[in-house]
Amino acid sequence: MAQAGSREEIEPGTPPEAQETQPDVKPQLKGSPCVKFVKESKEVIVADGANLRFKALENGVDLYTFVGKMMNCGGYGQCGTCVMEVVEGMDYLSPRTEVEDRKLKRKPETYRLACQTLVHGPVSVVTKPGQ
Repeated sequence: MAQAGSREEIEPGTPPEAQETQPDVKPQLKGSPCVKFVKESKEVIVADGANLRFKALENGVDLYTFVGKMMNCGGYGQCGTCVMEVVEGMDYLSPRTEVEDRKLKRKPETYRLACQTLVHGPVSVVTKPGQ
């Protein structure tokens, strides 16, 4: 018998249909926000207060259009190229900054700059909205 939390060993020669398979599901730690990147079909567990841009890039999520890749400011809120649309969980993000208010004044309220956004709970976002 296996100990709690460990996987049981499969006997050699056991037919595939008799083997129990469990999908690799990352457990969400209590209090750890989860960010779902809709277009990429990717979910990432982050620390409370994590920067959305940093976590996206760290996990291989492509934030930028072609021009944004060449001309982004590196996360200082100066260019506006890391724009995302929040489709769920807006209440779990930090409030819009003055920088975002200036850069996104003609965009919907659901648009945020990833570099200016801190995550405090479960959210779903769309990268490169409008494309």
